[in-house]
Amino acid sequence: MERLFDEELTRLKEKLLRMAALVEDSIELAIEALKTQKEEPGCEVLRRERDVNLLDIEIDETCLRLLALRQPMAGDLRFVTSAMKIGAELERMGDLAVNIVERAVELRDLPLLKPLIDIPRMAKMAQAMVRDSIASFIARDAVLAEDVVKRDEGVDGLNDQIFRELLTYMIQDPTSVKRAVGLLLVGRHLERIADHATNIGEDVIYMVKGKTVKHYLDRTRSAGCDAP
Repeated sequence: MERLFDEELTRLKEKLLRMAALVEDSIELAIEALKTQKEEPGCEVLRRERDVNLLDIEIDETCLRLLALRQPMAGDLRFVTSAMKIGAELERMGDLAVNIVERAVELRDLPLLKPLIDIPRMAKMAQAMVRDSIASFIARDAVLAEDVVKRDEGVDGLNDQIFRELLTYMIQDPTSVKRAVGLLLVGRHLERIADHATNIGEDVIYMVKGKTVKHYLDRTRSAGCDAP
């Protein structure tokens, strides 16, 4: 029975890794669609979204079966319940990648407002957070999870910088508003992806240490304070 449980946990991990890889690739493809103004990268994101959604359902079903039939205890129980939440976080990230594609479609027939430098950089940061948050979960590595949580501030800071720059464009040239707003929304979508990766990191800290940090960190961030 214990061997069967371990095998099921391994399959669960594999599904989460596949799902995270699809999401990470979708972010890259969505930004490619924005930069190149081509249709195919966006279409590939939409195709991958179906796979992401199917994996989300499979992960939920696997976790429910493990809870009902195996009745895991302590650390294994936290692992399974965290996996359910992480699947939901990844599914939402996939939706946000689709949102970026929608912005790319809206901007496809318009000249680029400016060379895209900070948005792709922000996307790379978010992708790395997704990758490392899942790695921390699979390895039960609280140190890596804490590092992911800390990186969220860097993404937020870059998003603020993008906002200020695009606001300047809109003030100086009212004809740039549509293009600037589209890019502002892309920045917001990327910032939300990083938030979901942060949520995974916080779930991993709870899984490994049995310590809830999520709500305390939310309060300290909003107040501009440093968490201990």
